Amino acid sequence: MNTLAYSDGPGPWILFFPLIWAAVFIGVVTTLRRTGVWRARRAPGQGHLTAAHGGSSPIALLGRRFAAGEIDEEEYWRRLSVLDEQFGRIPGVGAP
Repeated sequence: MNTLAYSDGPGPWILFFPLIWAAVFIGVVTTLRRTGVWRARRAPGQGHLTAAHGGSSPIALLGRRFAAGEIDEEEYWRRLSVLDEQFGRIPGVGAP
């Protein structure tokens, strides 16, 4: 038992330290991306949507109005189809 504690080197368990640091790094990056502190770059062609509307796209604004009850479902789908034709679908926003 004492031979493991007082051997000539750290032993093979030292190889786990890079794995632990990699897990910490991935956890930090994931947390920053999910909280919005560090956002991924937008796809080409989507920058004009956020810049012209104060940081939110027209489709996201429409979704918020529907969620708040300002517009009904029929009007939501009608306006969404018009926005899809004009701006194209933004992944992760709106219904399928």
